[in-house]
Amino acid sequence: MAPALGRQFRLRHAFSLENFVLPALIGQGLRALGQHPRHSALLAALVLLHAVLGGFIGLSVDEAHYLLYAYHPALSYFDHPPLVGWVQWPLVVVDAPVVFLRLVPGLFWLGTVLGVYRLAEYLQGNRNFGHAGDAGLWSLAALALAPLLHVLGIGLVPDTLLMFLTVLLMGQTLRLMQSDGLAYRGEWLLWGCLLGLAGLSKYTAIFMALASGLCLLSAHGMRLLRAPWPWLAVLLALLWVAPVLVWNAQHDWVSFRYQGQHGAGSGWHLGEVARFALLQLLAFGPLLLWGLWGHSKQAVLRLFFALPWLVLAYLAGGGSSLPHWTAPAWVALAPFAGVALARYRYGHGDRGRQRLRARVLAVLVLLQGLASAALLWLMLSAGAPFFARTWDNTAVGANPFAELYGWDQAGARAASLAQMQGLPSVSVQNWTLASRLAWHVRPLPVHVLAAGFSQFSIWAGDLPVGASTLLVDNSLLAFATPLGPHGFADCQLLDTLDVRQGGAPVARFRFYACQGWAGDPQPRNREPGP
Repeated sequence: MAPALGRQFRLRHAFSLENFVLPALIGQGLRALGQHPRHSALLAALVLLHAVLGGFIGLSVDEAHYLLYAYHPALSYFDHPPLVGWVQWPLVVVDAPVVFLRLVPGLFWLGTVLGVYRLAEYLQGNRNFGHAGDAGLWSLAALALAPLLHVLGIGLVPDTLLMFLTVLLMGQTLRLMQSDGLAYRGEWLLWGCLLGLAGLSKYTAIFMALASGLCLLSAHGMRLLRAPWPWLAVLLALLWVAPVLVWNAQHDWVSFRYQGQHGAGSGWHLGEVARFALLQLLAFGPLLLWGLWGHSKQAVLRLFFALPWLVLAYLAGGGSSLPHWTAPAWVALAPFAGVALARYRYGHGDRGRQRLRARVLAVLVLLQGLASAALLWLMLSAGAPFFARTWDNTAVGANPFAELYGWDQAGARAASLAQMQGLPSVSVQNWTLASRLAWHVRPLPVHVLAAGFSQFSIWAGDLPVGASTLLVDNSLLAFATPLGPHGFADCQLLDTLDVRQGGAPVARFRFYACQGWAGDPQPRNREPGP
């Protein structure tokens, strides 16, 4: 009886409201790392790497779009809930430079890693393999060697927030799964707050909420549905996401209609699912996959990976999933990967078998390390030497890394030309061009000259019929100059901006003074060439 009570007390102390959510991530996580200098050095190097790279790499289209969320504060937005804008609002208000703006995703990435490290240590427990902290180190390695996760640690997108909140929600779910968890009133309210914050970060948080609910149902059975505090927590979560509901009610539920159409995709093809799975393996690496194998206590928490990943893989069959959407799911698998990798590396077996295991892991670490380094280098070099770099028009998406550069220069040039020509706005022919340009020309409005509704329809509206504007074209997504019944009465080329990175050509911007907008847009891509 006494040992059992002792174990229960230690577990409750480790995962209580006061000792898990903040101290386990910030205090306990840092203290645990402090006991392992190599682990601390690795994490510090990664944080420094992200900070340095963030000062050199230009804004991606998504980053600029979510910074505009902060520049136009609202209850919610067309394509995403508002939290990604809200957390950046204080820095945007003081017009902080990009290098400081990118500290925000860096801090969320750090919190995510600390939480995973702490969960991996708990899941390892007092197993008879390895040493204390081995599971934490391997979970850290699996995250650090996942190429795509570095991108989310440099640029803030909703998935960066959801990764962090997923780790918090896993820990809180684990706390509430204890035998007396239904009596923890404060912890249930905290669980509701975490669900609400996740819902404010991204709509796919619904999968994490379902995973958490299934875990709790597996622990408590039908008693869960008869207890009052879980229901109060759900009501609290709905209160947190009320801004999204209010905004959508005011805008004809446009976000939910858009997400429904987006999720439906087109015709479903098994080949697209296979392609998605292969891309996932390349983007996140095989080390994280280790978390799917082997027995582990609280293995039901793997639902935080399985549920969202399988749904998004299915949606990929219709062409409506992007690789980074599964990042929170992979982060949820990381603690289990840490335990499984530590068991594989230090498990029972003769010396020859242990040497073989060490070599297998060394090869995987080397390959994933090279893949991560290659991705970061491509971001720094604008695609060199693997992607063609030219000022001429290229096929759409031919060099996605070149799109990170030149927008600050283009924005400054556009703002200057608009002022000199007395033009009241800037226009582009695709919303992905609008986000980066709008960030750099603010407060000038940016119109999207394309049919369909987007966030810019709310921020700037349609360009009025007969209006004049500064039209900006980019060689990486080049459009024919819109003239005639589906364009302007007249467009005059004012200037051309050639962008270089590392001394090599990256992109060419063209700036036109256009008058007499017809109001019937039909953008046509320009053929590759000068």
